[in-house]
Amino acid sequence: MNTRLLKSLLTVALLQAGALSVQAAELPATTLAPITVGSHTSFGALKQVKAGVLEVSYAELGPAEGPVVILLHGWPYDIHSYTDVAPALAEQGYRVLIPSSRGYGDTRFLSASTVRNGQPAALASDLIAFMDALKIDQAVLAGYDWGARTADIVAALWPERVKALVAVSGYLIGSQEAGKAPLSPEAELQWWYQFYFATERGRQGYEKNTHDFAKLIWKLASPKWNFDDATYERSAASLQNPDHVAVSIFNYRWRLNLIKGEAQYEALEQKLASFPSIKVPTITLEGDANGAPHPPAEAYAKRFTGKYEYRLISGGIGHNLPQEAPQAFAQAVVDADHL
Repeated sequence: MNTRLLKSLLTVALLQAGALSVQAAELPATTLAPITVGSHTSFGALKQVKAGVLEVSYAELGPAEGPVVILLHGWPYDIHSYTDVAPALAEQGYRVLIPSSRGYGDTRFLSASTVRNGQPAALASDLIAFMDALKIDQAVLAGYDWGARTADIVAALWPERVKALVAVSGYLIGSQEAGKAPLSPEAELQWWYQFYFATERGRQGYEKNTHDFAKLIWKLASPKWNFDDATYERSAASLQNPDHVAVSIFNYRWRLNLIKGEAQYEALEQKLASFPSIKVPTITLEGDANGAPHPPAEAYAKRFTGKYEYRLISGGIGHNLPQEAPQAFAQAVVDADHL
């Protein structure tokens, strides 16, 4: 057993025993070529595949027979979070897939009658359907924000489909019951937009001002990230999806138990409400300047019961970690795959 693996396993054991707090692992020397932030701006032509209730738009890089990595974006961002990460992973021989979530980019519902549902189990089911449609038995999953939550859920409920996991902000699985508990005033303040979305005024406001609203979220979530207008506009175009507002509002209202989920996802949500452990090899990441609501590492480390490592990425890195620190994110994917 190598020293790094022994250290990782010992850390998990001590955490589970409550014997120490979480300490960020020392960042390893990079095995990737240097990545210049913002050096890539496009994936080129995107692909489409019918998967479950969606026709999913996705980018694909790397060799078709390579081990698969699926990169999952958050709200209100899009696949451009990975324009620097994906080429670096493709150069390592990975087949890299970056799907646009329901309500983003050119992804569309196959039926006008399908509920524009944003509950977590629905998005996780979308990912399983996407993998099935492309005949992918297993992949490394990596994501942040909504994408990290989706990856967490799939790793917890379908571990056989996940070779390894990279999740910004760690364990993000929740439930409507857990969402009933009030937080501290400071924490509630960070969720201001969730309460705004609970109102009809908020829905109309987001529909009318999606572009400027999302840009404000970017600034608040990454206060030290000086992204330029061109960077923002590339992602903002994805928010013009006709289902974006409906899916977003559904998600936040569902969290506050203001709207019921669909019956076909109830069994999955019940499993998630028990906060299942994640056994697959995992690296969790956090930026040192993440301005979005996020749990401390100590709060979730015990949920990861397999090989596990926590990394704190310094340098004023905010919520959109893969776009702000692509070198660290891509390296974590490679390292998680080899835990």
